[in-house]
Amino acid sequence: MSNPLRTTPSPAIARIGRAVPHAMPVVAMVLVVVLLGAFLWLLQRNERDEEALALIKDALWVEQNLHFQLASDEDKLERLAETLGRTEVDMRQFAAMARLVVNTNPAIERVLWLDTQGRTQLAEPPLPGSGAANGDIADGDDSRLGGLSRTDAVRIARSSGLRAHSAPYRVDAGNHGFDVAFPLFRDGKFVGALVGVFSFEAMLTHHVPWWFAQRYQLEVIDARGTVLGSKSRMSVPGSMAGPAPDPARSHVIPFDPPGHGLALVATAYPSDSNVMRTVLVAAIFALTGSALWSLWSLRRHIAGRLRAEEALREEHAFRKAMEDSLTVGMRARDLEGRITYVNPAFCKMVGLEAADLIGRGPPAPYWLPEEIDRAEAAFQDVLAGRAPENGLEMRFQRPNGERFDALIYEAPLIDANGRQTGWMGSVLDITERKRAEEMARQQQERLQQTSRLITMGEMASTLAHELNQPLSAIASYCTGCLNRLRSDRCDTQEVAAALEKLAAQAKRAGLVVRRIHDFVRKRDPKVAPCSLARVLEDCVGLAGSDAARLGVRVELDAPADLPPVTGDRILLQQVVLNLMRNGIEAMARTPRADRRLTVTVRLAGGDDGGDDCEQAGAGEGRVLLTEIRDHGCGIAPDVADRLFSPFFTTKREGMGMGLNICRSIVEHHRGRLWFEAVTVGDGPEAVPAGARFLFTLPVHAQAAPGRLPDHTSDHTAPDHTAEAAE
Repeated sequence: MSNPLRTTPSPAIARIGRAVPHAMPVVAMVLVVVLLGAFLWLLQRNERDEEALALIKDALWVEQNLHFQLASDEDKLERLAETLGRTEVDMRQFAAMARLVVNTNPAIERVLWLDTQGRTQLAEPPLPGSGAANGDIADGDDSRLGGLSRTDAVRIARSSGLRAHSAPYRVDAGNHGFDVAFPLFRDGKFVGALVGVFSFEAMLTHHVPWWFAQRYQLEVIDARGTVLGSKSRMSVPGSMAGPAPDPARSHVIPFDPPGHGLALVATAYPSDSNVMRTVLVAAIFALTGSALWSLWSLRRHIAGRLRAEEALREEHAFRKAMEDSLTVGMRARDLEGRITYVNPAFCKMVGLEAADLIGRGPPAPYWLPEEIDRAEAAFQDVLAGRAPENGLEMRFQRPNGERFDALIYEAPLIDANGRQTGWMGSVLDITERKRAEEMARQQQERLQQTSRLITMGEMASTLAHELNQPLSAIASYCTGCLNRLRSDRCDTQEVAAALEKLAAQAKRAGLVVRRIHDFVRKRDPKVAPCSLARVLEDCVGLAGSDAARLGVRVELDAPADLPPVTGDRILLQQVVLNLMRNGIEAMARTPRADRRLTVTVRLAGGDDGGDDCEQAGAGEGRVLLTEIRDHGCGIAPDVADRLFSPFFTTKREGMGMGLNICRSIVEHHRGRLWFEAVTVGDGPEAVPAGARFLFTLPVHAQAAPGRLPDHTSDHTAPDHTAEAAE
């Protein structure tokens, strides 16, 4: 039997009970839509507030930028006005100065110089229709451009003694602007005014950035609302016009100076946020239908990721094999300087295992003990991003004590997200290269010694002539003294005077021998401060016999107060003597009356004038410029390109190494050697009139200007010949 108290639910309740589970997703979606709508409304309101705040900030920034640029332009005009007020200025000079101001400041349309009556003395650029050239006085009145506004500004500037801004006016058919007047006082008396004409269009075009014009339309309006200048996205090259600006979203800022009721109006363009919001809502509503598709896509993504991981393992194995085959050492360090990776080539280079290097910071186990400070300084430079682009040379040490030279190149280590995670260095063992360079240097020194010996051989004949005269004089004085001593009439003072002259001739002969001995003596280069004037005097003495034999007059211009240079005196003598001998031999076919060799030296660089000085001192500081000028046959154009090449010569018995060695010596002393052809006449009718060789040597850094150090010990050796004669 059934329980009579038990009741069965009605069909309506049953239907509701069955519909609730099915309706729950719909209710949830409705709630999501309602909440989404509320969220989008709040988001739109927040965006409006942020856009209004951004508009105000950007407008204030532009206003400050325009004021800064205007103040900068006014300061330049004020400095120009001060120049006019101090002294009398040449019209053409002032026109050039005004032209420079106008050309370098695009907001300035024109610069005017007015007299006390307001008449234009000069306009740059010239006024339309004035017919006045730059630098000339422009007659007539230009009030048609400025009108009463300019007159009022000049009057205010005159009475206040300060700059004054005029009311805006029409500069030309499609451009408005204003004037800035600067009073000119000379000895307390008003002598005129300097007026700068500014253009609103030019100011907005050049001083408002492109990104501002993409977002906003900027206008300059007067008190009546008239637009005097504007910039919008239409004026930005490559920008599309898009929708018109929204007048409801604008901000007005007073533009003072120049004042007179001017204001800046920034109006924002409509954003595309509404379209994006609509797309976002549609995407959210489509999420339900895309859930299954997302699961299927996730499965495909996992499968693709597995394939990518397999390809990555293969790529890593390939790169590992490639790195292991390199002979260049690779070393990676993190931002704190700890080693994170080394390749086998680096391990072999330093003689350590990778486990002994990874994780190690400074000091590295392969640094030299005596160069810890230098290595630490280089390490800090790398971490600070100051690694030299051409590499850093250092010496490393292996565990067995063997040392080697290394060239290190450092580059930032960037991860997949573009962030720097450390430094990657490539290390090259350049020990063999350094050894080859040292051998080449030694070969060059031996070649220089050979060149000096060859020069000595050529000078052997002249040495006999140099010694003949003092030796003959010594013999004559000795004979005279003996005759006086053997005679009954022996005057002690007369004999003493003869002996003094004999000693002087002995010293002269000793000096000739010493010059030749110092020139050909084989020794290591001795770099020390030396007098270039004394070097030139010695070379003139060495080459004097050759010059006399060929009838060449040698003229030396070497002031005694020149500062010293740092170098090897004998090597510098070799350079000068080689150039002098070339100049003397080049005048073999020159008429004897024109055979003149000029040797001059002067200080170049710094404030010294002249084209040669500018060319010699460009980028070198203070240098001594030496010029050796001959009046020979000159240098043919086909020879000029190969003049300094090794083994190239125009002499019948020459080796072709003299000029090449000279250039090497000068460049070793941080100088420069070049030549210039000398011609008479211009154009195709120019006739060669000799050549001049020039070289520069840097002035000794610790030398005081106008003083020479005492290098007597370097220049003068003990005169044993004179002692023997005495």
